[in-house]
Amino acid sequence: MSELRSAAETAVEQCLALETDESCVVVTDDERESIGEALYAVASEITDDATLVKYPPGEQHGGEPPAPVAAALAGSDAFLAPTTKSLSHTRARSDATDGGSRGATLPGITESVFVTGLDADYDRILAECERTLECVAGADEVRVTTDRGTDITFEIGNREWFDDTGDVSESGSFSNLPAGEVFVSPESADGRYVVDGTMRPHGLLENETLEFVVEDGLVTEISDDEIREQVEAAAADVDDAAYNLAELGIGTNVGVTDLVGSVLLDEKAAGTVHIAIGDNAGIGGETEAPLHLDGIIRDPRVFVDGEELELPAADRPD
Repeated sequence: MSELRSAAETAVEQCLALETDESCVVVTDDERESIGEALYAVASEITDDATLVKYPPGEQHGGEPPAPVAAALAGSDAFLAPTTKSLSHTRARSDATDGGSRGATLPGITESVFVTGLDADYDRILAECERTLECVAGADEVRVTTDRGTDITFEIGNREWFDDTGDVSESGSFSNLPAGEVFVSPESADGRYVVDGTMRPHGLLENETLEFVVEDGLVTEISDDEIREQVEAAAADVDDAAYNLAELGIGTNVGVTDLVGSVLLDEKAAGTVHIAIGDNAGIGGETEAPLHLDGIIRDPRVFVDGEELELPAADRPD
């Protein structure tokens, strides 16, 4: 419990910078209760207006939470959401931050990821985010290639790049925790990408890959049956929005030295790229869908308007 305590202090005191006169809500579920309680314990020592809200795990990442949960988020000055299914790309979360609440989601967090991911030099992460963001901001085109078959080109258009530094001290700010990425919702994309890192529901991939073909910003081929079924199920409600090529992200967390099988942590690993399918309305895009599926790609080369980008490198021990 002492390890959870230390990580919770980093989240509440450093990342959230909670003040004594603010309200704070911690949203969690039955499977992440220990982390929720650790965050609530620290928050309640800072402010008398701290609340712990618990509900059953959702059915899908990006699915909307119950109305009382959405109301709790919107009514808070600050929030933290360690949940089994992601609230990051939900209207409940975006409505809360659009209304001035600030906070972070911790989707799929485990105790080990919570401890590992928040035991990092967030000043270094901030510096890598700022350097990478400066290199990609204003780019028209980004191409990602790997030796395992990825070759995909993203048309950025007028979409804005964002960085996820873990600093949610300003009103309306939002982050994932653990943090560390620079990302964009491209206007379109064409090519093939091969996931050889981590992707739900398979976790860390060993000796296998998942392949996706993208045409005019829509995923047209999915090699994996389980992932294809998830997307098809969502498409029954939202049609082509479920196949939207939603996100290109670059990991900047220099403290993540190895992939562990958690999308939440692994997509932040310095030197990796992740590509997502589905919803991007909460991160600068225009597509709403009841899913957001990230796939992590190892050892990519990234070209920004034809110039190769120097990717962040993990702080590996000597």
